[in-house]
Amino acid sequence: MPRHLVIGNDQLLITFDEALNVRDLYYPHVGMPNHLMGHKNSIGVWCEKGFSWLYEPWWDKRVGYKRQTLVGDCRAVHRGWGLALRLFDAVHYRLNVHLKRILVRNEGDWEREIRVFFTHDFSINGIDVGDTALYDPTLDAIKHYKGDCCFLIKGQVGRQGIYQYATGTKRFRGAEGTWRDAEDGVLEGNPIAQGSVDSTISFRLKVGPREERELTYWLAAGRGFEEVRHLNHLVEEGGVASLMRETQVYWFSWANKGMKTFPAPMEEYLPPRIIELYKRSLLTIRTQMDASGAILAANDTDILQFNRDHYSYMWPRDGALVAHALSQAGYPELARRFFAFCGRVLSTGGFLWHKYNPDGSVGSSWHPWMAGGEPVLPIQEDETALVLFALGHYYEKERDLEFIESLYRPFIRQAADFLFYYRDLATKLPLESYDLWEERRGIFTFTTAAVYAGLMAAGKFARLFGHVQIAHQYEQAAKEMRRAMIRYLFDPRLGRFIRGVYRDGDRLIPDPTLESSLYGLFGLGVFSADDERIVRTMEAVAEGLWVKTSVGGLARYNEDPYLRAIAGDACVPGNPWVICTLWWADYHIARAKEPQDLEKARRLLHWVVDHALDSGLLPEQLHPQTGSPISVTPLTWSHSTYVLTVVKYLAKRWELEERRHLAQAWHTSPWSG
Repeated sequence: MPRHLVIGNDQLLITFDEALNVRDLYYPHVGMPNHLMGHKNSIGVWCEKGFSWLYEPWWDKRVGYKRQTLVGDCRAVHRGWGLALRLFDAVHYRLNVHLKRILVRNEGDWEREIRVFFTHDFSINGIDVGDTALYDPTLDAIKHYKGDCCFLIKGQVGRQGIYQYATGTKRFRGAEGTWRDAEDGVLEGNPIAQGSVDSTISFRLKVGPREERELTYWLAAGRGFEEVRHLNHLVEEGGVASLMRETQVYWFSWANKGMKTFPAPMEEYLPPRIIELYKRSLLTIRTQMDASGAILAANDTDILQFNRDHYSYMWPRDGALVAHALSQAGYPELARRFFAFCGRVLSTGGFLWHKYNPDGSVGSSWHPWMAGGEPVLPIQEDETALVLFALGHYYEKERDLEFIESLYRPFIRQAADFLFYYRDLATKLPLESYDLWEERRGIFTFTTAAVYAGLMAAGKFARLFGHVQIAHQYEQAAKEMRRAMIRYLFDPRLGRFIRGVYRDGDRLIPDPTLESSLYGLFGLGVFSADDERIVRTMEAVAEGLWVKTSVGGLARYNEDPYLRAIAGDACVPGNPWVICTLWWADYHIARAKEPQDLEKARRLLHWVVDHALDSGLLPEQLHPQTGSPISVTPLTWSHSTYVLTVVKYLAKRWELEERRHLAQAWHTSPWSG
């Protein structure tokens, strides 16, 4: 299921699995449409010993990146044949072109003819109907097109272009596809196919004993023949190696540009492996961002087999928390794009819908519009509130008044008014909506904390523009909500906060389920992490939700059924989630009074590093016994939570070290008494 390599810019995104197959290709938006729908675009190799696909077990494979870049650096070795391939992949940072270099090494003591095959199984715009695949002799290239979407595929070995090609029918009337034609090492040269189609091309290399030769390959994505022709010209003019090199330099510079925001070098406080995953996380987040400003949750379509839907949507919850992490890490320009996107898609009612497509249209949803025979809003109120929360922190850091002014009336005021009026006037709690896990409708502690944070941020913005009375209304509502949380969402018998309450007529029915999202009580600024009620709550969460296996990690909540790997085991309350485990680290950071108090948080950061894929990508959740990824990989929210936790760790460590240095200086001063 997981994607082990993701490369892209903000229009073209390509993902690979651990067997080096291309599994997803999105264009012209990150997240839509997917022109592969999870089908494999594979590489095969023919030599005098036979034919083999790289995804077969005879190849030893290693998937990874060039350090601190979005350039893939992978290896495949067939020891039985004495062949080794090193594969470099990148999407140009500006051009919508996938660039590939393959170094083919002959470990034998004789010259060999080696043929390398590439398959292309497109379902353009997500449907394998009405596609055309053809060989264009004027460009010595393969083209796949439908409507205004076109892909051009070409390559070279030295001065030689495509050796052989085939186009044909796939998965229709008994035809499997042209990949079958490749397995005898020879392609039959059918020049065009229409309908449900695929293509395969090959390149021939003569490789001397103990030598290697280079093969270059590229795929251009465009809005028709002329655009891909132009992109092809740019690749031929600039060269694959040169374009890949400038892409590598660009992303290395980008991954390190935020470092100037920290008061001290990261290396002073954190080991290299934690820093490397921090930069890998930033780069991974960047691949999941569309030019529109939408931040996609994930782009791993293997989840389709479970849900018949995917994660290629912009959830305002995920997006707000990712944007918050980016702004705190020194990438405010990306956060601005997200906030502007939210300003464009806000409903006329002042709330954000469940999720959105990257083009701004409303995404699919399972939240009903009717409950108990009455119409209800099919929303998660925390999603609207969290955008205001993140926007407030963005302004505190950047002081970008002009940008805030552009959003003040069209977004901030409308969203804040919705939060203000969507309240129960008797209890002062928010009205019912769906929880952040999107599973149940009620009045939840995390949602209430998010609404508090959103209203407080809106109050500050209103004061910024001289609207003192409006600011007072927002802030007063937030303070009333805080008092209501203590009254209705804190259980004195348990000595802790609860998940939430459900309305039953005039009664509120408590739900005491242990919930990792209770982190929001201090994480969103409602209470101090040192408040005794928060201490007891978080200690109960850690005790009840820590997975007591060799894997460890924190589950979302007790008896979590989503993709549950092990049921009926008291040691396994649910699958461990990366974000939930990092929330526990945030708690230790928030409570630290001395540098050594940060050790628990540091160990949890190491836990995340230990459970990343070899390529550095983070899943949503893990198998509680094997530690292998479950659900989508990479999950953008996992990476952004890691980034934010590292930022918090560094800020707190610097603060505590400075405080200690000042104390030492005072005690050694002649003025200290």
